[in-house]
Amino acid sequence: MDDEFFMRQALVQAQRAFDEDEVPVGAVVVLGGKIISRGYNQVERLNDCTAHAEIIALTSAFSYLGSKYLPEATLYVTVEPCLMCAGALYWSKIGRIVFGTTDEKNGHHRVTGPNSPFHPKTVVEYGVLAEDSRALMKSFFARKRG
Repeated sequence: MDDEFFMRQALVQAQRAFDEDEVPVGAVVVLGGKIISRGYNQVERLNDCTAHAEIIALTSAFSYLGSKYLPEATLYVTVEPCLMCAGALYWSKIGRIVFGTTDEKNGHHRVTGPNSPFHPKTVVEYGVLAEDSRALMKSFFARKRG
C-alpha cells in the first residue's frame, strides 16, 4: 500500500460528501499502514462550520487511540487544508500530511515557510491524485452553478 492507495480511500470519502451535497473533501488517517479513521465534509448535515473532513478524521483518530497526538500518523486529504484545519493539525502533532489538490482560495499556502501553520516536525507533501481531487471539486461547483 502506498500514497496513491490511501489517497484513493480519501477520495471514497470525498465522493460520500459529494453524494450528500457537501463540498467533496475526504480524509483518512493512517498509522502503521492501517486506516484508523475516516472523515468527509459534513458542514451542511451537522449545521457546523467546523465539520470539515480533516477535523472529523482527527477526532475519530484521537478517540481510537485514546491520545491527543498523532506524531506517527499520516493524514491523507483530497484538498489542501484550510487554516482552521491546519491549526488542528498543528496541535495534533501529526507526522505527515499528504493532500491531493491545492486550494488557491482557502488553503494553508497563504502562510507557508517560517509562518507555516503546521508543526515544525510535520512533513507535508501534495499532488497525489491531484487531478482526481480537482475534478471532483470542479464537478461539484459546476453542478451548484448549473
